[in-house]
Amino acid sequence: MKQTTIAKRVESVGIGLHKGEPVTIALEPLESDSGIVFYRSDVGSTFKASPENVVNTQMATVIGDSKDSISTIEHLLSAVYAYGIDNLRIVVNSSEIPVMDGSSASFCMLLDEAGKRTLEENKRLLIIKREIEVTDGKKFARVKPSLSPTYSFAIDFDHPIIGHQAYRFEYSKENFIEEISRARTFGFLKDVQYLRSKGLALGGSLENAVVLDDNKILNPEGLRYRDEFVRHKILDAIGDLALLGATIIGDYESFAGSHNLNHKLTKEILKDPENYELKIVSKEFVKEYEKVFS
Repeated sequence: MKQTTIAKRVESVGIGLHKGEPVTIALEPLESDSGIVFYRSDVGSTFKASPENVVNTQMATVIGDSKDSISTIEHLLSAVYAYGIDNLRIVVNSSEIPVMDGSSASFCMLLDEAGKRTLEENKRLLIIKREIEVTDGKKFARVKPSLSPTYSFAIDFDHPIIGHQAYRFEYSKENFIEEISRARTFGFLKDVQYLRSKGLALGGSLENAVVLDDNKILNPEGLRYRDEFVRHKILDAIGDLALLGATIIGDYESFAGSHNLNHKLTKEILKDPENYELKIVSKEFVKEYEKVFS
């Protein structure tokens, strides 16, 4: 199994969630062993997608350095990971990835348009060798060894529409497109109003998020999935863990997880070489992990 990139350059325009301004995004092919690279054309800054470049996880996953950054990378990375793209240059002319419709669906369509090209070098796997967990009170995120990767998530909100939700996702590109990709980010009207008073979430609307007041959903079209809230949490987790830079062979599980816990988990995994094994894919491995590469 070889590494991949996209077959051609593609471009789109969307609104930035926080500034509320148009953002142009382009996806460009890269050669083997380049990884996923972000480039801000407005300031000339380049950031590789990796845990050490994460600078903020408060409301989204943000990568950068002491001068510049790019926010809300997780929805795009989730789609890139699900599509099995190993090498890619992501060019934006702003400090944030456009929010599109609040899910990964638009990025999936962009990747469909770009196509896929096979490269010369073999794909890498990151095989989880032992259970690793990070916690924050009752909240946790963990990974453990498994031959058939899954993402399991549970949430519990004191809200009549959300309540307790749990979902187990068996990883594959097809399952991602069908079960996860269209799940939108969500928020509460009172929080949106507060953020706007601080000059944030200026691009947030019913067009790119599920918004709730104290009792109901404000979006006239309703939900895309009955349990769209927890499915979006899985979407976020896939994007956050994609920063590890290789296809992950292991199970992920979380209760009330967050970008911050996911980031701590990636750092905890990489902290000890005994936690994981980086392996170059051989023909035998393709058979053993056929479901992952389907």
